[in-house]
Amino acid sequence: MDSVIELQDLKTMLQLETTDQDGLLNLIIKNTTKALRFKLCLSNGNEFPQELDYIVLEVCVRRYNRLKNEGMASYSQEGESITFKSDDFNDFLSESINLRWVACHRICLRVSDLFVKD
Repeated sequence: MDSVIELQDLKTMLQLETTDQDGLLNLIIKNTTKALRFKLCLSNGNEFPQELDYIVLEVCVRRYNRLKNEGMASYSQEGESITFKSDDFNDFLSESINLRWVACHRICLRVSDLFVKD
């Protein structure tokens, strides 16, 4: 599976300049891409929509920043409070729903073309 985003773009967002965490970052990119492909019902044969690659980058940043605190629902200490969402993709739900609708519409058009006789 080809990478949807560039490792260097993620490192820039995270302000990382060394290669020390490249393995971890590549794993985060791979897993985030797989999760979004699943949510969008895209098989490996389907091209990933470039219009949505920003979602992978943004979710990768969130997942990296959450390392060692995975699953935390809430944390509070000396006036500092941290809460994580249960699904990193929720903020992008409307974009994915729209994409799924477009994909389903395209499939329906192809299927209907099979039954239309000239």
